[in-house]
Amino acid sequence: MQADGPERVWAQCGEHAVTRDQLTSMTKVDLMALAREQELAGRSTMNKAALIEALGTDESGSNTAVTETETAGGITIPGIAPEDRAEARARREALNERLAGFVDTAVHCVWTTTEGHPCGLPIVVGTSRCGLHGDGSIADRAIPLTGKLSFSAWPSLWRHISLATYDIDAFGLDPVVAEMAWHVLNTLYFDYFRVEVEGVENVPMDGGAVLVANHGGAALPYDAAMLSLAVMNEARIPRRVRVIGTEIFNMLPVVSHLYRKVGAAYAARADARELLNRGHLLGVFPEGERGFMKPVWEAYRVGRLGRGGFAELAEETSSPIIPVAIIGSEEVHPTVMVSKKLARLVRMFFPDQRVEEIAIALNPIPLPIRWSIRFLPPVMPSKPGHHLDALDQLERAEDVRRSIQNALDEMLSERRTAF
Repeated sequence: MQADGPERVWAQCGEHAVTRDQLTSMTKVDLMALAREQELAGRSTMNKAALIEALGTDESGSNTAVTETETAGGITIPGIAPEDRAEARARREALNERLAGFVDTAVHCVWTTTEGHPCGLPIVVGTSRCGLHGDGSIADRAIPLTGKLSFSAWPSLWRHISLATYDIDAFGLDPVVAEMAWHVLNTLYFDYFRVEVEGVENVPMDGGAVLVANHGGAALPYDAAMLSLAVMNEARIPRRVRVIGTEIFNMLPVVSHLYRKVGAAYAARADARELLNRGHLLGVFPEGERGFMKPVWEAYRVGRLGRGGFAELAEETSSPIIPVAIIGSEEVHPTVMVSKKLARLVRMFFPDQRVEEIAIALNPIPLPIRWSIRFLPPVMPSKPGHHLDALDQLERAEDVRRSIQNALDEMLSERRTAF
């Protein structure tokens, strides 16, 4: 290997030699691909600088930085391949690079407290204020307040929580708490469930829309979280999905407050209509509790989508319906049986809860299933601003159910492994 001057060859990319300067100018995604091609050990735990060093080889052809990186190690999740972990890191870095474009970190918000203390947060591009103290669009657009999703941003966020420098919206959304939850839950999204998304361009970038998806989970609403994260992480403009939750999440102490703070909404027609009228994305799972408690042998068989209430809401508010097919949610907690006795016990403590059966799963910890989410083409309202009669609602709901089922069948036929 040549080692003279600045043009020293550090790695081979196919048939071409790569110099250090070329490696330095490459993105981490490209470096990771090159490391994978060379089967570089320990690559999944390396940052960009370590990758550049490790891709260099001495004259004997041995790696120069593998040992140090391997000893640094990382958290190994059973069932998650090192290549998946590397891809998750690359996707997260790409997300932060994209989100940074919405914030101008060189200029700080002009807002001050009544005591004269400055806000301290960077401004949203094209404005003179940060997301917290701007025009209120943060209730719909999930733009990180500091320009990145990182624990290093948390002290600034905690400062605004402790000083109460902002207001929550009419439905309980706390943008600071929601951003923290987004950051933490991305570990599930990128690293554990390794969510793959198709058709996100079908989600409108402004105005209201109803996202209708198949339901699963058995224990926790993972599908609601992953649906919301898919739009925030993958869409051209990160928008919030205001998911309609079952009653029990609004009855439990602490959980009910957190559920509202991260952006979910109560299962009330008036709230749902108002969210759409204000131009928000509304996420619904019309299979309801029956879909949530679906036994494993009925996984991915989409049941009746309620009475079609979501179709009437979409028509009244002139909002498109976006069918969404989700693979993964119905396998994270395989349900072996359902119990009506447990459901009666739940209703003793929560009389307003409509649950009729409680799922009994094999595992308390969710399985590391690889998820796929496909956003289907929108179903536009036929008579915007008008009411649908009961028959039209059922027909529209059945059309949506059928499109989701067809997409699920196609996705399952293409899937090679659940993990």
